[in-house]
Amino acid sequence: MALWSAEIKQIENLLESFKGQIPELEKELGFLFRSDDPNVLMLYSRRCLEVLITDLCERELKRPRKTDPLKGIIDKLNKEEKVPSHIITSMHGLNDLSTYGAHPKDFDPEQVKPALSNLAIVLKWYLKYKGIQIPGLAGSEEDKLSAKQIEISGKVQSKPKKKLVMLLTGLALLITAVVVLELLNVIDIGIRSPGIASLEKSIAVLPFRNDSPDTANIYFIDGLMEEVLNNLQRIKDLRVISRTSVEQFRNQTRSIPEIARELGVNFIIEGSGQKFGNTFRLRVQLVRADKEDHLWGESYQNEMLEVKDIFKIQNNIAEAIASELKAVITTQEDRLINKIPTSSIEAWEAYLSGRFYWRKLTKKDLETAMQYFELANERDPGFALAYVGIARVWMARQQGGVLKTSEASPWAATALMRALEMDSTCSEVHQALGSLKTWTWWDLKGGEASFKKAIELNPNNADAHSSYSLLLHALGKPEEALRHIEIAQKLDPLNSQIKSFYGINMMSLRRFDDAVKAFREAMDLNPLQGTTENITPALFLAGREKEAFEMQKNRWKNNPEYLKAIEEGYAAGGFREGCKRLADFRVSRLNTTYSPAWALAIQYSIAGDTSSAMFWLGKSYEEHNPNMIGFYNNPLFDELRPNTRFQALARKMNLPYK
Repeated sequence: MALWSAEIKQIENLLESFKGQIPELEKELGFLFRSDDPNVLMLYSRRCLEVLITDLCERELKRPRKTDPLKGIIDKLNKEEKVPSHIITSMHGLNDLSTYGAHPKDFDPEQVKPALSNLAIVLKWYLKYKGIQIPGLAGSEEDKLSAKQIEISGKVQSKPKKKLVMLLTGLALLITAVVVLELLNVIDIGIRSPGIASLEKSIAVLPFRNDSPDTANIYFIDGLMEEVLNNLQRIKDLRVISRTSVEQFRNQTRSIPEIARELGVNFIIEGSGQKFGNTFRLRVQLVRADKEDHLWGESYQNEMLEVKDIFKIQNNIAEAIASELKAVITTQEDRLINKIPTSSIEAWEAYLSGRFYWRKLTKKDLETAMQYFELANERDPGFALAYVGIARVWMARQQGGVLKTSEASPWAATALMRALEMDSTCSEVHQALGSLKTWTWWDLKGGEASFKKAIELNPNNADAHSSYSLLLHALGKPEEALRHIEIAQKLDPLNSQIKSFYGINMMSLRRFDDAVKAFREAMDLNPLQGTTENITPALFLAGREKEAFEMQKNRWKNNPEYLKAIEEGYAAGGFREGCKRLADFRVSRLNTTYSPAWALAIQYSIAGDTSSAMFWLGKSYEEHNPNMIGFYNNPLFDELRPNTRFQALARKMNLPYK
């Protein structure tokens, strides 16, 4: 028998007295009787109190509660003597204790008993306040309560007739003063603390805490978190921060308001879960960040008999949060949220494991990820996301230099086409196809169509927005490109690659100091991020040659031969000469050491050697270098623009140029 059985029974008896009369309160009380979880009991005790306080705020204080903290309203009800002092004490006691359910943390289960006891005391008074009779309550006690209520509400009036005019005059002045004060208070609250309706619906889903004793279950808890995030991202009416940025706050120690400020959001979702055998347990809550005010929370415990058991919970969480924030969910979004990607539990768990290892991006982890993705494909050959995972491994191998483009891209393309056959409504498929079409096949129009589709299916897909921005520059649409990279930055503010892509956008717009700033921020987030290599030419274009020289030396500090060429050239003729000597040296070693034609074209262009720059740009075209799709708008080649061979190359690639 639970420690709090007697208290629950008392509340059940109270519920019988008003069934069908207060639906919202009845709904919240119902959760108390369906769980033995102390966190859930605390959580829904608080929810019951919120229903009562919200009603009292409207009835007695004559204003909506909005998002004011419970404590503030309870104090106001006490100050204006709208509620008896002993009931105020129970309200405060319940509010303080029930916080342990709203913000899950360690507490003594014995504390559930006084919380429920206080709830019963408050409920009894509230039912009397509403004029609802409670069976079994003595008549004399009932009369006392009624008399007390009349006294509190100010309905008992007995004043001498000769003082009636003075009384009414004073009362009118008092009411006027109260109305003015309340109006000023509402205005002040509106300025300092806007209601939820006036706040941008921006959310960060923090990494869920793994409560399992077995760390091997981290992949499963991470998978639950990511699917909740993915479902929310499908809702255009919400702005949802991407996984890369929220991952920075795993095992965070900073406060909710601090994290929200850094991510630029108004609401935070926290969760914790554990998996034992075929059973999993999950707690999730939505918090308004500025006040750390609990808005919604739920606890789930399910046995995984079918995979749809998992998806149903993930979908319910997304829909409950959207409802709490009054976000509009379109018919298409609802269909995507409730889509079940596979009917196989084994395939789903294998996919989650593969995604867990893929994110690490080391050669060994990519091998492990591929094994899990192939297992998921074996368990369910119609599982589109398994093919996406396989394609991502091939593309990661290509980007990491493990395989050449010619070796990796056919395998990635085959997997993506198969995924598209299985599910054409998967944003990840269209995003990956957009990248493949754009940078591998140089199919710019096809790439644009794929990126647009990816964004349509997931408006919060930061990677699709950022990649599309680079393509838009190649297509000669700088204003539209800027809009998409700014959206990407808002969706994933701590993503080093997106910071670098923003820098590349700034270079295309000839805003070189802004580009340098973006590349430095990207380097702070991840010094090994490849596209930050652009900082050296950005510094040069910004007229900061000394800084460009130091950055170039730092890049080649472990290559004494390259370093010598750079330093001797700089001493002889500045940064341009340093680049020329480095390029000449690299060309002289091509028989033994490979250097990309693209890098040589850039170094010769900086050096002002237009003939050599044009030659190596042509070689870069022959190598099918992915960077070629943006070469015409690249400011490093501005001096080559009048060259007829340069213009012919642009026409050959179907690039718009002026």
